[in-house]
Amino acid sequence: MSAAQVGEWVATHALSPSDVDCATTVMLKILDGKCKMSELDKVVMAVLYDALKDRPGLRFGADYHALIAGARAQADEALKNLIYEKRVLAETELSRPVMKAFKAMIRAEGLFAGMAVEEDAE
Repeated sequence: MSAAQVGEWVATHALSPSDVDCATTVMLKILDGKCKMSELDKVVMAVLYDALKDRPGLRFGADYHALIAGARAQADEALKNLIYEKRVLAETELSRPVMKAFKAMIRAEGLFAGMAVEEDAE
């Protein structure tokens, strides 16, 4: 799924501030190396995060987004440790049911639709 397709998906779905927090948390997990999604799913989630990062979340704001931007650019050991700490904090602030509901919603609403076909075509 391309960035444009993810953008279209975002434009047609009413995503809440809690969903923005969930996408931010998943991005932290990706950067921390703790995300268990497939590599293709991680790419789509990173694009989803990019499409949502300028929207307000309930818990995580500009400080988290600046940290993520820095880690994506170049993470030294201190920054990696801070990403780990923020990821653990984010996971404790968001309940498991909230994260599970977010992941189930994005799958049910077609964010990953057709990806297996696209992956096979490459």
